[in-house]
Amino acid sequence: MDAATFLIQCLNSLQYGLLLFLVASGLTLIFGIMGVINLAHGSFYMIGAYMAYALAPVVAATAGGGFFTTLAVGFVLSIALGYVLEWAFFAFLYEREHLQQVLMTYGLILVFEELRSLIVGDDVHGVKAPPLLAGTIPLGDVMTYPVYRLFISGVCLLLALAMWFVFARTRLGMTIRAGATNREMVQSLGVDIKFLYRVVFAAGVAIAVLAGMVAAPVSSVYPGMGQSVLIICFVVVVIGGIGSIKGALLAALLIGVVDTFGKVLLPQAAGVLVYVLMAVILLWKPEGLFRAG
Repeated sequence: MDAATFLIQCLNSLQYGLLLFLVASGLTLIFGIMGVINLAHGSFYMIGAYMAYALAPVVAATAGGGFFTTLAVGFVLSIALGYVLEWAFFAFLYEREHLQQVLMTYGLILVFEELRSLIVGDDVHGVKAPPLLAGTIPLGDVMTYPVYRLFISGVCLLLALAMWFVFARTRLGMTIRAGATNREMVQSLGVDIKFLYRVVFAAGVAIAVLAGMVAAPVSSVYPGMGQSVLIICFVVVVIGGIGSIKGALLAALLIGVVDTFGKVLLPQAAGVLVYVLMAVILLWKPEGLFRAG
């Protein structure tokens, strides 16, 4: 492997790991802070990808906007979707057994898939990258790298920094961490814990939807794409530590490196290398790399 190829694979692993973190961070928020096993989280990623495909012509026709306007509209709609879903369904699951959580969220997967089929059909669709980001940059004499993939990495890094700032440096983050540790105590101090959980859930949904919208131009849009990303996101959450944002970031980057270079160096074993990594880390630290926080 020459230097240019190695650099490209490093960039690919970084982009994949950061995108994976964007999806998994919402899952670890909902799972670690609210205690809900949300199997439907991958469907939010799928919804985001289909939003990027379906909203683009509508936004262009009504507001005259392009890809970035579509991202903004989709992000606002996803916050509203998350808020309504928490109010209508998830608010009743906090005191329920995990089996009931699994059954209800699996039911939501079926509902979302059926709605997707009725609204946009079962075909595979492509989403064009914006013209501003459609070019490439040279790496060496003959190789190039897409600018849009660098854009994905930049968006993910900005959101990672924003989440760290909110949780580590703001009063809202302190309240969320306190509510995850002792819900009754926070309620006794006058905090509306129901509204707080609703905000957390809406944020988790919005992050997953945004990840799907950003990823659509490089991964295409197809039925069942949510289920494939859900499994690897649970691996990220388990490796990083349930409820830990920094753990999810480190775990996603590790998985990005292992998966990307595994497909290049050990293609026959690439499918299991991520799970071997998880097993090794859990043998070393059964609670994950970091505790919640």
